[in-house]
Amino acid sequence: MKALLSKVRAFAREEDGVALTEYLILLALLVGGVIGAVTLAGTNLSAVWNGWAGWFTANLTP
Repeated sequence: MKALLSKVRAFAREEDGVALTEYLILLALLVGGVIGAVTLAGTNLSAVWNGWAGWFTANLTP
């Protein structure tokens, strides 16, 4: 019984699981931010690219 109790206490003192959970939450937030930024920039870049293409077509086509 003492061995089981000492193992439970050692597990409670161990912080690897807590640190791993914090890193996973941080990773999820970072991935979400990157996906949001790429989505927003992708939409804006598409509009700018189409504007440039229209300008080149209108002004540089003989």
